[in-house]
Amino acid sequence: MQPSAAPYEERLTAPRSWWLISVLVGVSFALILLPFGTLPLLGGLVGGTAVAAVMASAYGSPRIRVVGDALIAGEARIPVSALGAAEVLDPEEARAWRTYKADVRAFLLLRAYIPTALRVEVTDPEDPTPYLYLSTREPERLAAAIAGAKTPAA
Repeated sequence: MQPSAAPYEERLTAPRSWWLISVLVGVSFALILLPFGTLPLLGGLVGGTAVAAVMASAYGSPRIRVVGDALIAGEARIPVSALGAAEVLDPEEARAWRTYKADVRAFLLLRAYIPTALRVEVTDPEDPTPYLYLSTREPERLAAAIAGAKTPAA
């Protein structure tokens, strides 16, 4: 029987500063609508803030999970049997793999506001994807969860 809890789960939430920016977007809409009266001003404040907050939340909603024998990263679901070595990337190395070391065929779950990442080789010969680049705040834990999912349970 598989355990009900995932050995690893992380939501790549947007940074707190983005929520402040959402309020500032609402204030900007309010100022734009100020010449039209109080009601449009309030509508711009509420509507602009709400739309900006929904966009920040949607961008920050991807999750990375290791469940059973699969790695789920955003919309991608990859069996751990198709994965090879995992490399923990410090901020400098992560930046390199996002830029000049990057392969256009790679799967990137990239969030620039998260400085660390995990690069996992894809060993499936049928898959043209050479590796997965996963922005994560806890790359060591994610690598350990993938390795643990590869090891058959006793």
